[in-house]
Amino acid sequence: MAEMTRRILIINGPNLNLLGTREPQLYGSTTLADVIHHAQTQASSLSATVEAFQSNHEGVIVDRIHDARGEVDAIIINPGALTHTSVAIRDALLGVDIPFVEVHITNIHTREEFRRHSYLSDKAVGVVCGLGVYGYEAAMEFVVKHLKMKARM
Repeated sequence: MAEMTRRILIINGPNLNLLGTREPQLYGSTTLADVIHHAQTQASSLSATVEAFQSNHEGVIVDRIHDARGEVDAIIINPGALTHTSVAIRDALLGVDIPFVEVHITNIHTREEFRRHSYLSDKAVGVVCGLGVYGYEAAMEFVVKHLKMKARM
């Protein structure tokens, strides 16, 4: 029997479009386009497809999460600074009932106090932080395994 292709949506929030040039000492030199290209290649090897979305606007991200209902099997989200402020993104993720993994390039627990609180972490099926852009790869591998495990239940 052929394996089902899983559909993964990667959402990146504010300022992640600057990845590769913004504060390279914190975020490295890999661009968001590089991250997405790698994720698509990885997804293909895991019998999955990836759609990527980035916005600097909270409401647009909320709308994209709403539009994902019935279209994707899981979300990998790096909400950027909205991690620490957005009840709206939290509510959207809960409202669509799509499993999600929260990703942060840096270790938010070693940064400023205000970055240590996430409105999403307690509802995520997993949280990856501090692994650099490799965190997206780890999240992809995990989320595909998580979906396979759920399918067997």
